Amino acid sequence: MTTETYSPAAAIGGKAQAATRAVAAWLLCCAAMVFAMAIIGAITRLTESGLSITEWKPITGAIPPLNEAQWMAEFEKYRQIPEYQYVNRGMSLEEFKQIFFWEWFHRLWGRLIGLVFLIPFVWFWATGRLSKRMVPRALGLLLLGGAQGFMGWFMVMSGLVDRTDVSHYRLAAHLGLAFVIFGALLWVALDVLDPRPGSHRAREAVGLRKHLWFALAMVAVTVVWGAFVAGLDAGFAYNSWPLMDGRIAPPEMWNLSPVMANFVENTATVQFAHRWLAVATALVVWAYAFRALKSGIDPRGKMLALGLAGMILLQVAMGIATLLSFVWIPVAAAHQGGALVVVALILWSLHELKVPTEGRVAYVGATS
Repeated sequence: MTTETYSPAAAIGGKAQAATRAVAAWLLCCAAMVFAMAIIGAITRLTESGLSITEWKPITGAIPPLNEAQWMAEFEKYRQIPEYQYVNRGMSLEEFKQIFFWEWFHRLWGRLIGLVFLIPFVWFWATGRLSKRMVPRALGLLLLGGAQGFMGWFMVMSGLVDRTDVSHYRLAAHLGLAFVIFGALLWVALDVLDPRPGSHRAREAVGLRKHLWFALAMVAVTVVWGAFVAGLDAGFAYNSWPLMDGRIAPPEMWNLSPVMANFVENTATVQFAHRWLAVATALVVWAYAFRALKSGIDPRGKMLALGLAGMILLQVAMGIATLLSFVWIPVAAAHQGGALVVVALILWSLHELKVPTEGRVAYVGATS
């Protein structure tokens, strides 16, 4: 017969581990919601729904129209903007309700993300479950979320007066900020879960990290040009691969002056740039995977490299399928989600290879 002895240190350690898991789960849940938000946003854009709500009401806007009079009032506001007058003139109320739903749901999901982040943050902070190191990072994430809400409205504003759609520059900024928020949430969650990863012991880790940062920069540029493709509806042109109207580079790529304007304003050039940026990015990622598999990093780092190589191949395939299907919404939305998965795998790989600072401050505070 044995007797168990109560250990205060073990009890405190158990509470700290529980707090760590809770904080990590909170951050990962928020990251998953941002991922879903990107998919919803893609559908909103692809269904041309983004301008259906012409006002920004952060609080009362969460409630959709509840009766026929309210629906007609919203519809009348939409009838005043150029998109209705030049693109959707004659649209029925039922058709308007369909596009209204996606924009309303997109905004509602953004509000839910804010609540899911803010309420646990306040509780974790008030109960001492966040360290001094974690608090400013969480506050920074909160500010990024608020900035994203403003950026979304700033984007919508660009399509309410003189245009029939939103500015593709503002669309790219809105999407890019979503990627930043997703990546920041994931990185902090990884720090909480695994503050001292093991692959840093390999001598090759420094070079591999530089390679990954370059790959991440390539992904970022490719995503920006993907947003330009979406904003200019460039995906509906040149729906073949690898040629564009029978040529690698169609002559109309250089119709604008100055020449550099073609890369951000010309449909042909924007799609061409996105195509080959994606291919170049894939080659950079595959080169990293080859190096990682031949290196002495830990098995988890090698598994991540394999997963990243496979995911970038799938992402290129989904991009081609998006073109060949004339931007079929399920494939196009999955393509946007795939970009986030690629970013997640790169960040996870970077985290696995990082060299932790000795004596670093924990992200989770002691519990009472």
